[in-house]
Amino acid sequence: MRTDAQAILFVDDEAVSRQWFSRCFGDEFEIATAASAEDALTMLSDRGESFAALITDYRMPEQDGMKLLKAVRREHRHLVRLLVTAYAEKDVAIAAVNQGQVLRILEKPLEDEPTREALREALSLYRHQAMERALNEGRAAALRETLGFLAHELNTPLATVRGSVAAVLERHRPPEPGDPPGTVRFEGLGPKELLAALQRAERRAQYCQSLVATFVQSARDAYPGAAPQTVSASSLLAVLVDEYPFEDRERRWVDAELRHDFRLPGRRDLLYLVLCTLTKNAILALRDTTEPRLRVEVDCVAGPAGPRAFIRFIDNGPGIPPEVLARLTREPVTTRAATGGNGMGLMFCQRVMQAAGGQIRIDSTQGEGTTVELLFERGVQPVAAGEA
Repeated sequence: MRTDAQAILFVDDEAVSRQWFSRCFGDEFEIATAASAEDALTMLSDRGESFAALITDYRMPEQDGMKLLKAVRREHRHLVRLLVTAYAEKDVAIAAVNQGQVLRILEKPLEDEPTREALREALSLYRHQAMERALNEGRAAALRETLGFLAHELNTPLATVRGSVAAVLERHRPPEPGDPPGTVRFEGLGPKELLAALQRAERRAQYCQSLVATFVQSARDAYPGAAPQTVSASSLLAVLVDEYPFEDRERRWVDAELRHDFRLPGRRDLLYLVLCTLTKNAILALRDTTEPRLRVEVDCVAGPAGPRAFIRFIDNGPGIPPEVLARLTREPVTTRAATGGNGMGLMFCQRVMQAAGGQIRIDSTQGEGTTVELLFERGVQPVAAGEA
């Protein structure tokens, strides 16, 4: 939907009225005219997005202005509508408001200044409504993308849960004669393997719960009347370290360092999802490294324009090829296509960071490792030492 439309469509069956309207208001507005309701609907069908407002006469042969307004309200809802009439009956005014939802009712003969003011008001209202529509469409698109990415993040651990449980169930065998009551048999699956499978499933389920709980809390915080919320970097880091579903020894690879804490306004769910995504990327990159290490740093420093805050993920993995590094965060590119990577993760993270007043910086050297830095420059509140 365009937000920059400027044209005004004037509809009147009298040629003199159309000529006068164009000559009188064409110095300030882009004016197009139509001789009938049918002509107007044809023009709107061809290039309706270029029009911001429609002003129509009431008395016209074949189809009056009220029927045109109702059709426009149904088929071209973005247009601001005005009605012109020399017949100011009460029922006409009521119908214009109730059926055509007009901004103004103007009486013939039209006067220059009142009409000009009405047209200015119509364009102003159109711009305001167009911006609102654009914002709402942006919010809806962001919501769809967020839910899709969340579903993707939940799908992988849930698949692991199902796989672990299925592997246990496949090896289950019925008790044999003489077994004590309560005996459960598993063929080819010892106590250690069984415990490992259950622990793996539990970690994945806990991670899914943490993601869902985070989004539920954000939904509550966004409810009308709820107090503005902030989230501290230290709390995000603590939840990440405690609840991310590390495999086997992977947790030992991670070292978390809190230098200076800070708070950010709201959206704990999206920021947490960003941290989980970057952790996953780093862990996957480190799995073939001899002595894998991942350091997560939280810092906040003073700057000339206010505090600047950072969350850095620093690993000693294989690094990112230069041709891939140049495209990351700008297009869906991945180094893990063979294992299901689609490259959407970093693009999603970049959009979240931009919405939070920040950005992502990535520095990588092949054979030495990668640093991903989340930089926050807007709405940062440093947390004093010892502050809860």
